[in-house]
Amino acid sequence: MALTYKTRRRVALLVLVIGIPAYIIVAVKVISLFDRPSILVELGIYVGLGILWTFPLKSVFRGIGQPDPDAPSARFEDDT
Repeated sequence: MALTYKTRRRVALLVLVIGIPAYIIVAVKVISLFDRPSILVELGIYVGLGILWTFPLKSVFRGIGQPDPDAPSARFEDDT
């Protein structure tokens, strides 16, 4: 099922405002359950987790910064 542009914008906003902070909290909590690894390993884990969330949500964020393709084009007629 294809999402409309307006729905994708709303879902993207919901993901950015609620989903990403929740994902960060869960990632930090899971990492804290283990013994602290070296700083480079820990950095690699966080970078990997930071990239990992983008793959399932790529279709939601694709084209969000562009104008609505379904909206009628704004035409202004200038008589001068």
